[in-house]
Amino acid sequence: MQTRFTLRQLENPTVAASEPILRKCVHCGFCTATCPTYVLLGDELDSPRGRIYLIKEMLENDRPATSAVVQHVDRCLSCLSCMTTCPSGVHYQHLVDHARVHIERTFSRPLPERWLRAALAAVLPYPRRVRAALAAARLARPFARLLPAPLRAMLELAPRRRAVEQGDAGAPAAAVVPRRKRVALVTGCVQTVIAPEINAATIRLLERCGVEVVRVDGCCGALVHHLGKERRAAALGTALVERLHAELEGAGLDAIVANASGCGTHVKDFGYVFRDDTQLAARAAAVAAKARDVTEVLAELGLPPVVPGATKVDVAYHSACSMQHGQKVEHPPRALLAAAGFTVKEIAEGHLCCGSAGTYNVLQPELASRLRERKLTHVARTRADVVATGNVGCITQLSVGGGIPVVHTVELLDWATGGPQPPALARRASSQA
Repeated sequence: MQTRFTLRQLENPTVAASEPILRKCVHCGFCTATCPTYVLLGDELDSPRGRIYLIKEMLENDRPATSAVVQHVDRCLSCLSCMTTCPSGVHYQHLVDHARVHIERTFSRPLPERWLRAALAAVLPYPRRVRAALAAARLARPFARLLPAPLRAMLELAPRRRAVEQGDAGAPAAAVVPRRKRVALVTGCVQTVIAPEINAATIRLLERCGVEVVRVDGCCGALVHHLGKERRAAALGTALVERLHAELEGAGLDAIVANASGCGTHVKDFGYVFRDDTQLAARAAAVAAKARDVTEVLAELGLPPVVPGATKVDVAYHSACSMQHGQKVEHPPRALLAAAGFTVKEIAEGHLCCGSAGTYNVLQPELASRLRERKLTHVARTRADVVATGNVGCITQLSVGGGIPVVHTVELLDWATGGPQPPALARRASSQA
């Protein structure tokens, strides 16, 4: 694609980074077939190629975002399926992130939208605020019909029961294993409140593999980053980089582990995110180089011995977009589940997003619901007993309605190797008893 940026425009480092991304696009249209919004809407402007044209025109003319551009960019899930499909290597992720920052700076949204997006950015990265918001959601649920669609979507997604972190009650004592690695676990923000069992299962499983696990708390900034709120995202990311780098420089780390694939994708991108920060760039790049999804680490270590009888269930594996398209991690989760004795079933249209996409299911509830129903229809056809995935956002999205249990991959692997049964499966068994 030909570009016409001036030399003065290219003095801006962000524009200079986006210009070669734009030039790589050859208009081929392969991306349209795998873009969820184009599949649903059939509108060229709701495809990656269409959005690239809109972004190029906006940036080249150095003009404020228009309502039409905002509408089509807002509909993008950032699922990155287009990057998997693109034969030219267009790094759409960095381009659409640039567009969102430009929109945030130059476009005045209607007041209700501004309030909602500001509230999401102010609450979600902070566990205490998330707990308070969930308490408010329980009180507001009886009045859901009176609320605007985004707030109804938030209530629908909010867990109906308080999460309780599992202990090891009922599990056999773990054998003492010589230490093999030392890793930092990025514990995250929302996940620590709504699904603490995921971090608990991750730690138990890694420790059974002989791994010393150091918990490093704090939000990576991904949720805010995708809202275009550059400063707040940078502040959150900077704080996490400093904590992780302190561990690297201290006792040392073999890996930095993320068990939410959305967070893992963002942490792996810290080298790019902080490339122009002269004080932080080297540390951010060092952190990014050590970042791994938990299943990548487990695949290297191999699973502990499997407990007989724990794996007599069929598992439909849902590969989160941030896992398969963002991190290109495809084989390890499936191989680990199979090695643990589970029967792994594939879901049709596995490349398409479930509609979670960070805050997308709140900001675009109608499209997100259509994608969820499409995904759950394919899940039902597998006749599996449980869905496994590597991202808490997908778990929340696909659990709406209380159908088939949806759990994190590490919960199943932990259960198979001596840990407690995942709570979602335990609840299902209890309700059927």
